[in-house]
Amino acid sequence: MRTDSSPGTLPAREHLPAGDAGTPVLDVVIPVYNEEKDLRPCVLRLHEHLGRTFPYAFRITIADNASTDTTPLVARRLAADIPEVRSFRLEQKGRGRALRSVWSTSDAPVLAYMDVDLSTDLNALLPLVAPLISGHSDLAIGSRLSRSSRVVRGTKREFISRAYNLVLRGSLQARFSDAQCGFKAIRRDVAQVLLPLVEDTGWFFDTEMLVLAERAGLRIHEVPVDWVDDPDSTVHIVRTATDDLRGVWRVGRALAGGSLPLDRLARPFGDDPRDRDLEDVPKGLARQFVGFCVVGGLSTLFYLLLYSGFRVFSGSQAANALALLVSAVANTAANRRLTFRVRGRGGAVRHQAQGLVVFGIGLALTSGSLAALDAATSDPAHSTELAVLIAANLAATVLRFLLFRAWVFPDRQEERHSAAVASHTPSAPAHARRSRPQHPHPHPHPYRQQTPAPVRAGDAADRTRTWGDATVRLQPVRPTDTDPRNFR
Repeated sequence: MRTDSSPGTLPAREHLPAGDAGTPVLDVVIPVYNEEKDLRPCVLRLHEHLGRTFPYAFRITIADNASTDTTPLVARRLAADIPEVRSFRLEQKGRGRALRSVWSTSDAPVLAYMDVDLSTDLNALLPLVAPLISGHSDLAIGSRLSRSSRVVRGTKREFISRAYNLVLRGSLQARFSDAQCGFKAIRRDVAQVLLPLVEDTGWFFDTEMLVLAERAGLRIHEVPVDWVDDPDSTVHIVRTATDDLRGVWRVGRALAGGSLPLDRLARPFGDDPRDRDLEDVPKGLARQFVGFCVVGGLSTLFYLLLYSGFRVFSGSQAANALALLVSAVANTAANRRLTFRVRGRGGAVRHQAQGLVVFGIGLALTSGSLAALDAATSDPAHSTELAVLIAANLAATVLRFLLFRAWVFPDRQEERHSAAVASHTPSAPAHARRSRPQHPHPHPHPYRQQTPAPVRAGDAADRTRTWGDATVRLQPVRPTDTDPRNFR
């Protein structure tokens, strides 16, 4: 996986400020490969729809993926005929490669793409990009699997799509519903930081981008779409599915190893409502407790299975010790990753060592319970042993959670925030003492509004307006200003 350097921590979400009159707010990319027949009708239809319904300036970019037919010629003619259309040629195939190339160089603050067959109803385009313009969301995707979506496609494609998304949910813990719908959008400030972390250049590009964004805590908006399958699609289903499964394995391994610098995609502290402090409620306690209970329940079942297996060829004390040791190692690893969300390999050995200390306490409780049972009866039934062990494990579980939370996995983030708050001057108001990281670069972020400096008479003409110093709201472009019939 890539670990390229990137611009750094994202700013707080804000409504996109206005720009120059000629700067498009939206850049829609259409990746194509040998689409000489469908390209022109697609672009004309999309241009007419945007000119009629989209209230801001826009651009349509044709990204040609090394086509060998007359697709490049058709793209150049469209760019020459329609001012809002441009053509971009790549000498290598790959939808991900095309999107990365165009999105990385575009000056539009909102970037989108759709397939050339226009399977998705264009009425979903404005709902797709509106949350990005308003600052509500970071990415937006069309979903064919939403309850309110209307989809027409064959049984085979429906089965493959749903099976693929189930694989993502089970292996990568994805919560978005549709990874491969060719209808997505992203804010440019997010793309500048996210794209260097995405390795795939083909069809898995979408999935990898969404998984990394979700794991980093970015907000993904889903729009139900009306979608009609293209029976003439040239996508090779089996090869694409195989490549996607390889991508799932690669991304899952990188996430498990903690090799991805997802902290570069973090918003400032306080941007997320979950950062807000609530009186008398320790941060994350409810979520951690639920996660611990789930892991504990699974660990108990695992322990009982191990104990029953070891009991066949050993005594009760030896079987209990072996089963508890194996399950304790698995329990510590699961709680480290799932309950307390500690990623990477740093501190893993220390955490396991501390977990073994907690294991020793649990061993003392369970072994003591078994010793008491043996003292009470000379030949206890196996079911009685299990009942005693369950009761002892319940008591050990409560103590284990408290030790894990306070000793093994203390909340270092809360300590850092407390130290940052204490470092501010006492006279500062409470809301100003919240820790908010500063942008690492001396230049202002291109989408963050700045207070314009006073302009002296005579030098106003020398100033160039940019996205960074604009303070007025986006000015709608009337549909008559982009009449689809006036191509020149």
